[in-house]
Amino acid sequence: MHAITYFHGTFNYCQMDAPKYEYKKILFRFYSNLLEESTVETLWALTTDPVKGYFKLDNIPFYVPGLASGDIILAEYDEEEQMMTYRELVECSGNSTIQVIVRDAGKDATSLRADFKKAGCPSDGLNEWYFVVEIPVGLDYTPIRKQLVQLQEAGIIDYAEACLADGHRY
Repeated sequence: MHAITYFHGTFNYCQMDAPKYEYKKILFRFYSNLLEESTVETLWALTTDPVKGYFKLDNIPFYVPGLASGDIILAEYDEEEQMMTYRELVECSGNSTIQVIVRDAGKDATSLRADFKKAGCPSDGLNEWYFVVEIPVGLDYTPIRKQLVQLQEAGIIDYAEACLADGHRY
């Protein structure tokens, strides 16, 4: 039995059940409106078609705009970067990514994330004041957006719809 550790946790599998394709770290270079500078982020992705260079994103992006977990992307090995590097989006997953900044120091990001989880939205936290929320494909975004707007109007958070899938547009 082997254990694989990646961004979302650890799982075990036996060698006979080993996945045909593997997880890779993919480099993204982009200008971040949130950080107001050029930056990089690496995300885990599962190889879906090694010949075409297609990968399925396994992380909720913290900063990369216009992408969500589950999206299929094209990545190629970049000699200069010395790693697999994002080239383009191939297929949208239908998931959306919301970036959240906690403005009220009296509020706990962990409890806010727990509220979103109860609503069916997984999240990843970077620190005590910044996290990202995934709106899964098929989930009604209307009540989630209402909650985000209420929290923003109360001065508790600011948020950005970094990637809004067609099914979540209003």
